[in-house]
Amino acid sequence: METFLIKTVQLLLSLSILVIVHEFGHFIFARMFKVRVEKFYLFFDPWFSLFKFKPKNSHTEYGIGWLPLGGYVKIAGMIDESMDREQMKQPAQPWEFRSKPAWQRLLIMVAGVVFNFILAVFIYSMIAYTWGTSYIPFKNAYAGMEYCQSARDIGFQNGDIPLTADGATLDFMSSETLQKIVEAREVEVLRGTDTVSIAIPQDFMLRLIDKEEQFAMYRIPPVVYEAADHTGAQQAGLQKGDRIESINGKTTPSLDELHQVLANYRDTTVTVAFLRNGVQHSTQVKTDSVGALGILISPLSESYEVVTEHYGFWESFPKGIELGVDKLTSYVSSMKYVFTKEGAQSLGGFGAIGSIFPEQWNWEAFWSMTAFLSVILAFMNILPIPALDGGHVLFLLYEVITRRKPNDKFMEYAQMCGMIFLLLLLVYANGNDIFRFFFK
Repeated sequence: METFLIKTVQLLLSLSILVIVHEFGHFIFARMFKVRVEKFYLFFDPWFSLFKFKPKNSHTEYGIGWLPLGGYVKIAGMIDESMDREQMKQPAQPWEFRSKPAWQRLLIMVAGVVFNFILAVFIYSMIAYTWGTSYIPFKNAYAGMEYCQSARDIGFQNGDIPLTADGATLDFMSSETLQKIVEAREVEVLRGTDTVSIAIPQDFMLRLIDKEEQFAMYRIPPVVYEAADHTGAQQAGLQKGDRIESINGKTTPSLDELHQVLANYRDTTVTVAFLRNGVQHSTQVKTDSVGALGILISPLSESYEVVTEHYGFWESFPKGIELGVDKLTSYVSSMKYVFTKEGAQSLGGFGAIGSIFPEQWNWEAFWSMTAFLSVILAFMNILPIPALDGGHVLFLLYEVITRRKPNDKFMEYAQMCGMIFLLLLLVYANGNDIFRFFFK
């Protein structure tokens, strides 16, 4: 229950920040061009609102709705989700959206998307400035990677170290690296001392999506962090930093393989070969009834050398731009999978989004996730779907090019169709969450 609450609070706080910044983009540009904004709401308020106030001498009502599905600004003289037909029947006023030149209306509509992307870049910059960027280079992961079944089916083997994808160097595991691998024709890996080429099938990403598999993760080497009291490991003298290399002559390059080997030696004495300060040693260790030696394993950050890059205040902004562009490029590239059977089945709603937040409150993880969601929100909102900013932009571009304004009745119908489509998509995505929760 505590974990659920922590994830829920993180999700609501993150979405609130994103919605406020997005709608503020529309608001500030509307006011810049002397367009009245009648409402500025966080969340939707059908029938009633949780909170609202209207400052003296202001045309804008500010409030918080009860339905946490987004937010909105109601711009005077605009056909939007409020569907205020009565206002549109009245003669156009100079302070209304419809009275302004097309280029001003276009800037008002794209401002929300632009502000979301600027927010993402700013957050990534501040993450780089505050915490730096930390990663484990493939070259430092001496035990290699652990691959999923789909990856092993096409030729990857546990322990392989990725080198290149179609000739481009692969530095460390990330969503961008995965994108390069699944879109490559050929990936080179280091296997022992040999360089091996692996052909990547065109549907490889779809296989991963269909089976809900994570392509690869860093292999956990069996390095001793601590020998527990009154165990065979303590009695045998195993120490922090000892890297176990074999059990009774059977090699154990990873924690998973160590467990597999030890499962055959329960409540018995085994010969443990290990590396200590670069020198080979061996000792006899008594296992317990489940085949455990009685050791805690070192975290990856201690087993592998972690590279941390620090940035000064001004240096952090180019890094933030780089990270924002990389995330946007990677996300846009992955969107083509949504239009496949496997991709559609993998769509998720608020439950899926909430699940990717950490179980314990961690500000670095929270801000990183918020920045990524801001990139997603920016891209999704610019899609040319009526009821989204991109739909309005599409019609405005049509007006700029043809110098003809779309009919108000057409705009109303387009807005309604877009809203119905988005509602159905929302129901489908959250339905997938419910199905996965109960049946998977």
